[in-house]
Amino acid sequence: MSEKDRVVIFDTTLRDGEQSPGATMTHEEKLEVAESLDQMGVDIIEAGFPIASEGDFQAVNEIAQRTKNAVVCGLARAAFKDIDRCAEAIKPARRGRIHTFISTSPVHMKWKLQMEPDKVFEMVVAQVTRARNYTDDVEWSCEDGTRTEPDFLCRCVEAAIKAGATTINIPDTVGYTTPEEYFSLFKMVRERVPNSDQARFSVHCHDDLGMAVANSLAGVRGGARQIECTINGIGERAGNAALEEVVMAMKVRNDVLPYWTGIDATRITRASKLVSAVTSFPVQYNKAIVGRNAFAHESGIHQDGMLKHTQTYEIMTPESVGVKQTSLVMGKHSGRHAFVHKLEELGYQLASNQLEDAFIRFKALADRKKHVYDEDIEALVDEEIATAQDRIKLVSLSVIAGTRGPQRATMKLDIDGRTAIEECEGNGPVDAVFNCIKALVPNEANLELYQVHAVTQGTDAQAEVSVRLSEADKTVTAKGADPDTLVASAKAYLGALNKLVIKRQRTKPEAMTATP
Repeated sequence: MSEKDRVVIFDTTLRDGEQSPGATMTHEEKLEVAESLDQMGVDIIEAGFPIASEGDFQAVNEIAQRTKNAVVCGLARAAFKDIDRCAEAIKPARRGRIHTFISTSPVHMKWKLQMEPDKVFEMVVAQVTRARNYTDDVEWSCEDGTRTEPDFLCRCVEAAIKAGATTINIPDTVGYTTPEEYFSLFKMVRERVPNSDQARFSVHCHDDLGMAVANSLAGVRGGARQIECTINGIGERAGNAALEEVVMAMKVRNDVLPYWTGIDATRITRASKLVSAVTSFPVQYNKAIVGRNAFAHESGIHQDGMLKHTQTYEIMTPESVGVKQTSLVMGKHSGRHAFVHKLEELGYQLASNQLEDAFIRFKALADRKKHVYDEDIEALVDEEIATAQDRIKLVSLSVIAGTRGPQRATMKLDIDGRTAIEECEGNGPVDAVFNCIKALVPNEANLELYQVHAVTQGTDAQAEVSVRLSEADKTVTAKGADPDTLVASAKAYLGALNKLVIKRQRTKPEAMTATP
């Protein structure tokens, strides 16, 4: 495997991924995701947009302090104060990168920037020069690159490299391009720009037409050697290219995509579950690589073939991406040592206080449930991680339900250390539960999504409930798990309310969200 065929993986889950409506992560969750990415072998972690808020700055700064192997990158617009703030945030990193961008397409220059091309060109040189004063690892992006006029694009790329940019990213910001076009674009720019050999080229594709992964791989065939992607493909609108898909495409089809990465693929499933848990964005069942049906075989013909030889219908093994077969793991007599060993096997590393809380909850679950599966433990620990910083916590809930209404719920909450109790009626038990929450924590949020599914099989399975709330221009999603569906529903609703509280504290200027 030659170095010229090495593709660098740039993960932007914590920056572009977090811009998905409703995908806010807490400070602690961001640190956890960054650690998972670092352990997986991601080359560059784009940790956030430091100028956007104090919270973003703190997250990038602490990830820069903690990250052991990856380059830690922050995003900055062309404004000098953005670049200065970004430089300050990444300062503690062993290796830091400033990623600065500006729009170059006619439609963006005219309507978004309201600038003439010559002024934009001047800013390209100025922003890269400013960033280069702080670090020798500077990435420059031409936002809306796939709709930029070729001559102007080449002129800007040449100037950015001359000013000191070491990575040139040509993003498909609006998910508009096709694989053939994107391949030709990179080939054209690399051939026409005289100093193109002095920089690494990068792809950043959005999935508006469902081609983000195909476009990313086409860009690599055109000479790019960095792919910008996210876990589970999360991101603005239809999302980004999915890390797990681009990595496994090059691994499984190395005959036609003869490139390699430094990613430890056996950590992919764990990272997927962690990101799904902290963002409360469920992974669709039929999602490539990490969906729960990715290695399931329902059809009789497929099952028959699989029994004879796994390769009849599987092009990769579940183990190659870190999927373990569901196993009956433990019951109420299992001890702390066995529990810790199981957590390590599942890819969790918990602090001692988190471990103690998780063990107590495991014991409580084992008392209520005959068989505790791996998935049960994952749901339990992921919920522990997601709710660690919650200001509103469920203490107790009892519900009277049945054919003779109205249904009634009695709820006790801990709100910032203060206990509050309420009893409410409703049109069904879930409505009664949610009415209690509204009475205890008055809010104007609309319930946009309420979804229930079982974590494992059996009538005693834990229910996992997803709730999406919207308030003004803010949208949040949260999950809750419990063998009692109504308790899981209350946990999910409260989880979303807690996220709304965080969102209110982190008001981001609108201009901050439109990025490459």
